[in-house]
Amino acid sequence: MADSVRLTTPLTDDVIEGLTIGTHVTFTGVIYTARDAAHKRMIELMKRGEPLPIDLRGQVIYYVGPTPPRPGAVIGSAGPTTAMRLDPYTIPMLEAGLKGIIGKGGRGPAVREAIRQHHAVYCIAVGGTGALLNRHIKSAEVVAFEDLGTEAIRRLVVEDFPAIVVNDCHGGDLLEEGKRQYRTSSRPIPAVQALGG
Repeated sequence: MADSVRLTTPLTDDVIEGLTIGTHVTFTGVIYTARDAAHKRMIELMKRGEPLPIDLRGQVIYYVGPTPPRPGAVIGSAGPTTAMRLDPYTIPMLEAGLKGIIGKGGRGPAVREAIRQHHAVYCIAVGGTGALLNRHIKSAEVVAFEDLGTEAIRRLVVEDFPAIVVNDCHGGDLLEEGKRQYRTSSRPIPAVQALGG
């Protein structure tokens, strides 16, 4: 990915300002894992006015529940979780200072608007490549909610972890733009040749 933008965490507003939809990026530094169960607990802490186990300001959360590592490995398969499942929890996280999210698939309208309002960025990692993505993870440590097992919050140190910007702080949406281009395309759809034809 020689043409990608290399991002170092934590993210700043200046860096996020320069990112636009379709940009290939790589993350280097610390990112955190969290899925449904961990998000639910963090929201409960917020509602009670209690501190979160991690400071979200400028941080990146990767929606992943990694499999157990093989002997000698840092982490198991670490492919992205469908992001829309986390939509009910995302806006309070952004309000708490979260700046980057990595998952797969699109986000709902309210979350897209919140990403714009809170000057954040949502990226997709390619689904089905968990065994390859884990090569970019140099260390993994459970830092909260250990009882949740694979859904515990982990602190990952990553190097050149690849992703693509889908929602930027300017209100852009790569997936919606792709749909729009498809609907308005006048190019003929190529026919599929029969096998052996």
